[in-house]
Amino acid sequence: MTEKDVSTTTIGAKVWKDGEFIDWNDARVHIMSHVIHYGSSVFEGIRCYKNQNGSAVFRLREHMQRLINSAKIYRMDVDYSLDEFCDSVVNLIRECDLDECYIRPIIFRGLNEDKPAFGVNPFPNPLSTYIAVWKWGKYLGEEALENGIDVCVSSWERFNSNALPAMAKAGANYMNSQLIKMEAILGGYSEGIALDDRGYVSEGSGENLFLVNNGKLITPPLGASILPGITRDSVIQIAKELEIEVVETVVQRSALYLADELFFTGTAAEITPIRSVDKITVGSGKRGPITERLQEEFFKIVNAERPAPSNAPWLTYVSEVAEKKSA
Repeated sequence: MTEKDVSTTTIGAKVWKDGEFIDWNDARVHIMSHVIHYGSSVFEGIRCYKNQNGSAVFRLREHMQRLINSAKIYRMDVDYSLDEFCDSVVNLIRECDLDECYIRPIIFRGLNEDKPAFGVNPFPNPLSTYIAVWKWGKYLGEEALENGIDVCVSSWERFNSNALPAMAKAGANYMNSQLIKMEAILGGYSEGIALDDRGYVSEGSGENLFLVNNGKLITPPLGASILPGITRDSVIQIAKELEIEVVETVVQRSALYLADELFFTGTAAEITPIRSVDKITVGSGKRGPITERLQEEFFKIVNAERPAPSNAPWLTYVSEVAEKKSA
């Protein structure tokens, strides 16, 4: 099963553009914009959940800080502070009157129409900042959270971090992700797992990866050309709170076949079990007990049924009333 296309979902009526709301259909760029030709963009993916206290954005500040960090790596001098970005997300959700949604902030290099500059050099081109929201279901399918998905190890490698910085969530990085994803789909799988340039397990096309062996939670380290995922960090914190040992270490390809459990994490994927790799059944071939427990605790947090680890403020409420109620 592949992810839903935005055209089949409910989109926000407005888009936030450089400090103002514009209509969705007016969110357009010039065909000669630098981003279209050279992939010069950084972006984020964030979810707003409807829970018992109202609508809440999950780990908004951490996501927006990562956006700012990605921009800094690519020498993009943004005009907005962390607080301004966070406020803009909340205000846009209110403006669009969505109780739950997927949130896409993006910063990219456009076109200086007064003095067009064409070529790799990005500096002459102005930055544009947009935020869009829409209703988007489970990325890998509703049933995947329970039944798991079938994946393959991709023939495409993840890039070396000295070639493209994996710490930045940049649009250009996702050309590599598209190759991994397309190969998997055409091979009859839901997703692909990439190895890094040393042959160790890296991540999926848009997800971090965890293994469970002998009750321990194992995940590739940040040095394995992986994005420092916010959901990855959330799972690690939840696991430690549950006294599940977490080991960040290099993972060989063959370890995927021998794992007791495997699962992906990500804003879109949330916590999705993997039932087979390269047609080799993982564990019992269904969601394992540790994966299920981590899922349960994760969704209790987003549904405001329990606090985040160390009572961290992981939920930013769209409604001021709900925000006061949950404080």
